[in-house]
Amino acid sequence: MAKVKCPECGEEIETTGIITVCPKCNADMREVMEAVGHERAERMKTIARDDSVTTHEFIVRTRDLCKIYVMGEVEVPALRDVDLDVRRGEYLSIMGPSGSGKSTLFNMIGGLDKPTGGRCFIEEVDMAQLDAFELAWLRCRKIGYIFQTFNLIPVMTALENVTLPMIFAGMDTDEMMDRGRELLELVGLDDRLDHKPYDLSGGQQQRVAVARALANAPAIILADEPTGNLDLQTGKEIIDLLKELNQESGVTIISATHDLKMIDVSDRIVHIRDGEIERIERRADLKLEIGTLGSEVEDAE
Repeated sequence: MAKVKCPECGEEIETTGIITVCPKCNADMREVMEAVGHERAERMKTIARDDSVTTHEFIVRTRDLCKIYVMGEVEVPALRDVDLDVRRGEYLSIMGPSGSGKSTLFNMIGGLDKPTGGRCFIEEVDMAQLDAFELAWLRCRKIGYIFQTFNLIPVMTALENVTLPMIFAGMDTDEMMDRGRELLELVGLDDRLDHKPYDLSGGQQQRVAVARALANAPAIILADEPTGNLDLQTGKEIIDLLKELNQESGVTIISATHDLKMIDVSDRIVHIRDGEIERIERRADLKLEIGTLGSEVEDAE
């Protein structure tokens, strides 16, 4: 949400869209909105970044990745020899029914769980070769996480939740507070800095979670069902915010989701079923119509 001020009457207007005329005095607001949009785009470029020393095309790679959960004498395979390459700056959606393995794959890529077999590379670093300290360093500085259930600390304010990862990264207090305010302003919550989670709506809590994910300017954002607990309109706002971050800052976004609205903003969609990649589609090859979902893939030349 942006706040704009009418140049004629001084009226302050909160909006999530584009305003061409002032609702109070009918003054032309197009130049004001253009300036706001330009300023926001420039700020987005500094919010997340990919400052990697490697120039490898793929920021994430998995090879023969598998995960087996053991329940007593029963083995339950969650992932089966998954090979996946994620390009730098890509918006990738992982889709599949409940129990398909998409969240497990998400956790493997994020270093939140260890695979039973195979390898996962972040920036060409084999995560299985990292000790606990090195893995924590990578998660803190390279990856931002957004969860379906928000996972905010209830006794902390919005600002405190956002700045917590910065403490672990060793940022000084003044810089930390300035960046926390900037991030909350970016997601439209600059008037909710001191509110605790129970004082915020579901959409506002998810916006705090998005701001927290951006705390240490990550190269990768992992979003696990980011719209799962939100209404349609709020879910669309979160999706649009993630796409804006992807386009303006170049951050790589990997989302595990059921939400078909996510398809429209993705570069590629990975369909996973029974722990295996069923197919991978490019957004450019999909023909989307209201009420339908079809695929038109041209024959390879």
